[in-house]
Amino acid sequence: MSLITEIKALIEKEIRMEWRQKYAFNGVLLYVISSVYVCYMSFKFREGDMNVVTWNTLFWIIMLFASMNAVAKSFMLESKGRLLYLYSLVSPESIFLSKLIYNTFLLSILSGLALAFYTLVFGNPVHDLGLFIINVGLGAIGFSSTLTLISAVASKASNGATLMAILGFPLIIPMLLMLIKISKNAMDGLALASSYDEIIILGAINLIIVTLSYLLFPYLWRS
Repeated sequence: MSLITEIKALIEKEIRMEWRQKYAFNGVLLYVISSVYVCYMSFKFREGDMNVVTWNTLFWIIMLFASMNAVAKSFMLESKGRLLYLYSLVSPESIFLSKLIYNTFLLSILSGLALAFYTLVFGNPVHDLGLFIINVGLGAIGFSSTLTLISAVASKASNGATLMAILGFPLIIPMLLMLIKISKNAMDGLALASSYDEIIILGAINLIIVTLSYLLFPYLWRS
């Protein structure tokens, strides 16, 4: 099979598995809703409204941990028998790209739902909503590309969840700083040109991570 055909078949497999195991996505969605509600209850008894810096920071903290929970299952919940079966059928590049595309799609949906509920509870102080949505999309791509490879690495260890947290945070922090900065610019209503540097840096980080992951995954897959 060609690379595109393999990727398409693997994405369809991921969708079918997600549909059969709805509890996985529902669990992450429940985590987001619970986190937003806890934040709401924490600020409910404070005098005055939540300021924009706190609004921005809490949103990305919630999205960070929700993304880790959503993507962690990419490889760690795959049985050894299924992985061995895939090893004999398709190329490792197809497996990585299919996981990356699916996780990006999954995190995009999760980010949209989280933003909608977060806005419903705390309001929406964003002046440039278009830039904010673009930034959320870049964040979904960045989190997906980083955490997909880390999930593959963690699946080879006995304590995968701990290893994923240890490896994930140092790689995600620079990306998270760029996301928070762009979001702050969108909330302040600054011109798009003021965020060009951060967008370019964020795009470069995503490109580097995806390229390195694509090149390194075959060696990890054969280990």
